[in-house]
Amino acid sequence: MSEQDFKGLVQVYTGDGKGKTTAALGQALRACAQGLRVVFIQFLKTQPGGEHFFADKYRPFEIIQFGKGDLFKKGEDQLLSETRQAYDCAVNALTGGKYDLVVLDEIFIAHWRGFLSLAQIMDLLKMKPPNVELILTGRKAPQEVVKQADLVTEMLMIKHPFSEGVHQRKGIEY
Repeated sequence: MSEQDFKGLVQVYTGDGKGKTTAALGQALRACAQGLRVVFIQFLKTQPGGEHFFADKYRPFEIIQFGKGDLFKKGEDQLLSETRQAYDCAVNALTGGKYDLVVLDEIFIAHWRGFLSLAQIMDLLKMKPPNVELILTGRKAPQEVVKQADLVTEMLMIKHPFSEGVHQRKGIEY
């Protein structure tokens, strides 16, 4: 796809409601179906979900995670190291010329937890080539990123079964 055929924008999916990663996955599938090359990089996610099983089976795009195991049992140093690896991967994905759509899933949580600076996220926006679409997800998107983005959707939680004691359900939440 030539640059004149496609102008890449910056999309942000944020908020406390369910659906940020799901929206990004839907956009990734739509892009793949139209011939765009997609990579889905996950920050601070270490457990495989249904999207991983689907991607492994059908190969529509690559989902990249750094680290394995229970996120809540990891030390800060390990989480920082995994976040740095994901950030380096994001830089390479954005600047390498290999992808038309780059998804940085849960990048805002990595920022909120103190593993990424606002400057690092803003640098990603600056280095994005004009023909690459960039999607950033996670709760607590910084206002500076929101101002720079072309599309911002805030998922608002009105009601969620977790508050009634319903646990994550296979195939629905993961």
